[in-house]
Amino acid sequence: VINKSALIAVLSAIVLRDSPGATIVTDSVTTNGLAEFIEARGGVHFRFKRGYKNVIEKAVELNAAGQETPLAIETSGHGAMKENYMLDDGAYLAVKMVIELVRSSLEAGSKTSLATIISDLKEPLESREFRFQIDMPDFQTGGRDILAAFKRFADSVPSWTVTDVNFEGYRVDVDEGEGRRGWLLLRQSLHDPVLALNVESEVEGGVMATAEKLLRKFMCKYNYVDITAATDALGLEDFSCEIDEEGNPVLEY
Repeated sequence: VINKSALIAVLSAIVLRDSPGATIVTDSVTTNGLAEFIEARGGVHFRFKRGYKNVIEKAVELNAAGQETPLAIETSGHGAMKENYMLDDGAYLAVKMVIELVRSSLEAGSKTSLATIISDLKEPLESREFRFQIDMPDFQTGGRDILAAFKRFADSVPSWTVTDVNFEGYRVDVDEGEGRRGWLLLRQSLHDPVLALNVESEVEGGVMATAEKLLRKFMCKYNYVDITAATDALGLEDFSCEIDEEGNPVLEY
């Protein structure tokens, strides 16, 4: 199935062949492998915010500033191309992929697939999303406070590194050993009382390890945030918050 980061990779390969060095704007939850795929083809990956309108508007802004940006696309599949006036036009993207499939088949002298075009795209072994309800009247302020504290918490974890550029929430690279890298992103909904957590891993059990660490040692101290959807999904039936005598999470790893 060609969707999410794989779909973005196919379209990126098409536009970067014609526009080497160009910028591809995506939303914030794309994989590490997609960034490597784009960069390997000489492109620049601009990871922005969730919301197809956000990524399209950012691409329009970059083009106006003189930074060649032929493609803006969200992992949902909503996307726009500069050659098509930056319209959110799924039919146009589909036609572009069909043309690419025909072109690559003619070039190879036999029938190919879109998967062949992105055969070097590295996909995560595990991927999950969790949503936490914020139960307080001023949920926007509460969410911002949690995100600020999350950055400080992430900075304290030896195997975690907060990425240099963040446009919504904080994305953290996770060193999983032997050259393998996972990541997590904690971000706040613009309009709903919700914090969303995305976690990806290149090792078996990596999502569980990363999410459980965050839940036990950080999220659990916020009694106005409901994390039960995540603990239930992960099967943490004996879940308990790991805190010290002063009520702070134990920061020992």
